[in-house]
Amino acid sequence: MKNIYSLITCLLISLILINYRITYSEINTEKPFKVTTWDAFGYYLYLPSVFIYHDITQLKWLPDIDKKYQLSGGNIYQANLMENGNNVFKYLGGVSILELPFFIIGHIIAINSHYAADGFSPPYQYALSYGILCYFLLALFLLRNVLLRYFSDLTTLLTLLLVCLASNAVQYAACDSAQSHIPIFFLYAAVLYTTIRWHEKPTLLWASLTGYIIGLATISRPTEAIMFLIPLLWNTHTKEMAAQKWALLKTHKLHLACIFLFGIVGIFPQLLYWKITTGKFIYDVGSKWTFLNPFFRVLFGFEKGWFIYTPVTIFFVAGLFFVKPYPFKKSVWWFCLLNIYIIISWFDWRYGGSYSTRALVQSYPVFALPLAALIEQINLKKWRYVFYGAAGYMIFVNLFQIWQYNNNIIHYDHMNRLYYGRIYLNSHPSPLDVSLLDTDEWLKDEELYSQEAIFQTDSVRWVKSVEESYLILFETPLKNIKTISSVDGWLKIEAEIKLLKGDGHFNSKLQYGDSVKLNSIRLLNPITHWGRLNNYAFYVNVPSFFNKGNFTFSLNKSQQFDGSIEKIKITYFRKK
Repeated sequence: MKNIYSLITCLLISLILINYRITYSEINTEKPFKVTTWDAFGYYLYLPSVFIYHDITQLKWLPDIDKKYQLSGGNIYQANLMENGNNVFKYLGGVSILELPFFIIGHIIAINSHYAADGFSPPYQYALSYGILCYFLLALFLLRNVLLRYFSDLTTLLTLLLVCLASNAVQYAACDSAQSHIPIFFLYAAVLYTTIRWHEKPTLLWASLTGYIIGLATISRPTEAIMFLIPLLWNTHTKEMAAQKWALLKTHKLHLACIFLFGIVGIFPQLLYWKITTGKFIYDVGSKWTFLNPFFRVLFGFEKGWFIYTPVTIFFVAGLFFVKPYPFKKSVWWFCLLNIYIIISWFDWRYGGSYSTRALVQSYPVFALPLAALIEQINLKKWRYVFYGAAGYMIFVNLFQIWQYNNNIIHYDHMNRLYYGRIYLNSHPSPLDVSLLDTDEWLKDEELYSQEAIFQTDSVRWVKSVEESYLILFETPLKNIKTISSVDGWLKIEAEIKLLKGDGHFNSKLQYGDSVKLNSIRLLNPITHWGRLNNYAFYVNVPSFFNKGNFTFSLNKSQQFDGSIEKIKITYFRKK
């Protein structure tokens, strides 16, 4: 069979992602399975509003549903109250249109079972999560078809492996699958396919489908409107081909009209919804951009940097320099660069909780083309096996980090360089490691320092919610430390707490006169377990300036806090 290896690769990727979906569905656990949470909740709300509650303006049913399932994140930011008394959804409805078939499946199961047919019970959650995965797998096979038109079977299979398994696409296809990214990922794969088919043999069908896909993508996320660059600039990579392209368009003016008409058809449901809820066909959902001051940390920052956490994306961009001979040259160049520029110019550059930069995931089918162009050239080199080894390593690291992310070791919003360095390929970070989520102070080698235990207790102290929120656990003048000297020193603070409920922080304070130095670490960290003893530790640098001042160690807790402090040890370190 021709191109059998890329087909086997697609099947292998499918099995891996299905396994991920099953693994992260939290089957047989006490925690309910939910995918329609936070932003995903906002994209999904159209379906139960229209088909179950028949209420898209007042949303009287929404607070009770959110109270029952706890989906919105706390304040139902997914809908805004208008001056006319109506509520309007913050997120656009294109994704919900794509989710509709799986909503129907979930609803049929719910009404024929003991589950509530309310749009949010387990049948809907499972139908949606596996349905979105189906979109990804369909896109995978479409993308294979596209790549094989220009590249070898080997290049195609390597490209698919890297796009699907070495990137954060895994997370949003198989774990956080109800987000908008994978349905739009499918639309990008589809528009590549329809664009190619129209250029191979122009027909009204392919023109109409292309227009509708662009329209539907636009009401999924408005910035996806730049998808139109793909068919517009396709096959314009040389002056001669560009002239032929424009001549072809002139002879198929009806096709252009169909693209425009079906683009409007794709957009129309959103316009109708806005007209019903706001009285206007166009509504500003509150987008904010900083085009004159883009956030390059989206790409390079240790918070969620695209190139940092998913370095395979460096090859996505590097491949742009190898697309010159291909008909998609200008399409890919203009789309990819403009897309990146738009994404890094969004005011909320962190894009909420995410692994790497999730806002670029949907456009990976387009980035697959320059990646394939690069790999095609690498396959001709003697050192290609070095690249194959690097590709395998990137896949391994990415899948390991996906595991870390879903086990809260990689934090969804608070990552930094020091912490990432300590947890890189580390499945069991220590209390000192996780302290770097909150502090940048680290003593590299304790053996180089003399040590003095300045406080130690094994007595159990129960802390209830009725107590003050700020509790001093230990304080002392630093001059009482026997080994203190005129040079900088270090404190190492260790404690054990059994957490039953609530949250809080351990705080250290150095004070001399009006000068204060504060350090703080969270109690709820990646290795915290409810109802069990949890170990905490962190370092505090003690500048010599504070040696005549005071040190205070305290607990700052929430009102709902309930637990016990069972051990505290504070050690002073002085350079030998």
